Amino acid sequence: MNGPDTFRQKRERMLSILAWFRLSRFYHQSIRRSNQHLKKWNMTVAQFDVLVQVGSNVRISQQDLADQLLVTKGNMTQLLSKMEQLGWIQREREWKIKYITLTDAGRELLDEVLPVQEQFQADQFGKLTIEEKKQLTALLKKIQS
Repeated sequence: MNGPDTFRQKRERMLSILAWFRLSRFYHQSIRRSNQHLKKWNMTVAQFDVLVQVGSNVRISQQDLADQLLVTKGNMTQLLSKMEQLGWIQREREWKIKYITLTDAGRELLDEVLPVQEQFQADQFGKLTIEEKKQLTALLKKIQS
């Protein structure tokens, strides 16, 4: 029989909500900061993510890219169209599958931006010790699975 929550259950639920709230705030704050940082290259976080994913493959299908980035097909199409206009990627169709590759300009841009953006992201965790970073990574992995 399920009775009213105990004090301990209520406290645990509140701590879970607080953890979610803090994680969500950090994520949104990080995205805002990253978008501001990437403005130097007239790029958004979403465009950067596409460059990284496509750049780490010889070529990738549009569907696989959408799956990896957790975005809808419609959003992916719009994002890729803009990036194609900018000359960063090219799309090729083979039968029913669209493949994405970086252009030379896209590769140059990625090579320039990637190390700077990686350092920018790493700096957001600068207040944590190595051990704390390991703990945070392990905890996030645990709740993600």
